[in-house]
Amino acid sequence: MWRPMTETDLPRVGTIAAVVHPGFPEDDAVFAERLRLYPQGCHVFVQDGLAQDGLLTGYVLSHPWAGAPPALNSLLQRLPQKPDTYYIHDLALMPAARGSGAGRRIVTQLIEHAQAAGLPRLALVAVNNSAAFWQQHGFMPRPGDAAKLASYGADARFMHRILPPT
Repeated sequence: MWRPMTETDLPRVGTIAAVVHPGFPEDDAVFAERLRLYPQGCHVFVQDGLAQDGLLTGYVLSHPWAGAPPALNSLLQRLPQKPDTYYIHDLALMPAARGSGAGRRIVTQLIEHAQAAGLPRLALVAVNNSAAFWQQHGFMPRPGDAAKLASYGADARFMHRILPPT
């Protein structure tokens, strides 16, 4: 089950990030800032059967954005006044949560959130050979800022999904 992220979840979010994205380290301050700037875009996943222990097995960080994707491990300071994109900063699931449908459920929720916010597109940087997962959800490769993408690794792909007008 996905639920809103809280500050008390941040240590576990950092642990999950270190396991799922060891080649893409981010400071704890990045996770805390995203939660502070846009809590409605930050969620954690508690896998069925592990809920009694409160063990988080995934998280997502997302927020309104404009322009090129933020560089890896960078603070935003503030969100843009006139966003044109809903940016998925990170979706990470521990191996135990993969195949549970959690990724599909949260992507659907984020798409609905972006539509409700009136944003015309979603964007993300696909890493760890995840482009095929994102393509299954309607995301397509798009040229991106090469300098910023370099911080995400050689297989990084800037991807977006155009939303129909509401």
